[in-house]
Amino acid sequence: MNTRSLRFRMTAWYASLLAGALVLFSASVYVGLHRYLDLSLRRLLTEQAQSIGGELLIQLPQKGPDWLKSEINEHYAPSENARFIRVNRNDGGLVYLSEPPKNESFDPAVIPMHPTTGAHDYASNVEISGRQKLMIEQLTFRMRDGSAYAVTIGAPYQQVETVLHGLLLTLAGYTPLMVSLAIGGGYWLMRRALRPIDVITQRAEGITSTNLSQRLPVIQTGDELQRLSTSLNGMIARLEGAFQHINRFSADASHELRTPLTILQLELESIAQHAQLPRALAEQMGSALEETQRLSRIVENLLTISRLDAGEGRMEKVRVDLGKLAVSTAEQMHLLAEEKLISMQSKADEQVWVEGDRARLKQVIVNLIDNAIKYTPKDGAVVVAVTSDGRSARLEVADNGIGIAADALPHVFERFYRADKARSRESGGSGLGLAIVKAICGAHGGEVKIVSREGKGSHFIVELPLCDPGKHRKFDHEKVGEDGRPGVWTTIART
Repeated sequence: MNTRSLRFRMTAWYASLLAGALVLFSASVYVGLHRYLDLSLRRLLTEQAQSIGGELLIQLPQKGPDWLKSEINEHYAPSENARFIRVNRNDGGLVYLSEPPKNESFDPAVIPMHPTTGAHDYASNVEISGRQKLMIEQLTFRMRDGSAYAVTIGAPYQQVETVLHGLLLTLAGYTPLMVSLAIGGGYWLMRRALRPIDVITQRAEGITSTNLSQRLPVIQTGDELQRLSTSLNGMIARLEGAFQHINRFSADASHELRTPLTILQLELESIAQHAQLPRALAEQMGSALEETQRLSRIVENLLTISRLDAGEGRMEKVRVDLGKLAVSTAEQMHLLAEEKLISMQSKADEQVWVEGDRARLKQVIVNLIDNAIKYTPKDGAVVVAVTSDGRSARLEVADNGIGIAADALPHVFERFYRADKARSRESGGSGLGLAIVKAICGAHGGEVKIVSREGKGSHFIVELPLCDPGKHRKFDHEKVGEDGRPGVWTTIART
């Protein structure tokens, strides 16, 4: 789990806030119930003490202590209700003392006396044995004859503690459960809330310079998310306009340069063929003609790339057996390999059909093989293979040449890019061959990748969608010689 993700952080914040709120709520409930039970029990004891003092003690002089005892036992039943009741005179003399409760929770004889100095003299919780507590209320009553009596009444605090302990266990058990449910629910809600962002992200990852006409889905939420998707679509639209402007400029410039370059080339050829030119001047004219031809190739390649990027390149798409095309093309280029004493082998699966322009696809194969031969030293090897995985066709061109440095790999398909070792002007390349390969692959709905290590060679991989067998298209019926039969290895050139 990514702890730095927005989803995790928002879920963690939500769970933390909820856990804190539950803890505060639980503490409030616990404290509030504690105070309520404490006050309720104290109020009950006060009412009973007032009842004894106001209703029974005023009759004590006429009816005597025995009557008081019987009345208290009959009406309040201290032994059955676990109540402590004691009545004292102001001189300390004992008038009444309740019997020990039947549950033997406390002994009334050991509960201390307290002085009588006011109307509401004493109220406290007294610990009488171990952890057993007794809530005590003592009230003083003065009679008409001037005598005073202290009525002390108490009840075990265990009842309150039992309720509080049960509440504490309930809160301790349910609070983690509620927090866990909140975490799960919060994570689920965050996934639903961020799902539109995932959709936007997936769509944005599929937008490249070749399909800038696509747009991101606009989430109709009326908030920041909708404004973000709208702003991103506006940015993509501006990028599309900029790319179209650049492509139009490249195409227009290349197109405008073709005619003057052609005229210049023809005039240079005419001048170079003049028999009266001095030798030095003839050599200069030949060098200028070579540079003019090279410039013409660059302009033509730029025009090709611009048209492919703009989707305006002329392509006649037919069903082509990519394996046969690769093997036949490799056979046609074996002379180039022989000149450098390079071994070239080819292999192709049977019936690897793709839909595309045969001439453009052959241009891809030619450029990749030419690139491999160009940067593979003497006695090296080049391997051309075509396979299929049931979903896409795979063209591979591998060599054991000088390879490409790791820092140059991300740029090899850029226009005019040359790595220090893998590409050089002296080798005759213009830096547009691989850019054309990428443009043609993109125009066919495919992609090209490279795996290379400096000093170990390069491995180019072209993946193209297989042709739908249900479509009725024109077939490519190019015949391959016996040495180029698909499905077998053939050695085309080896020394």
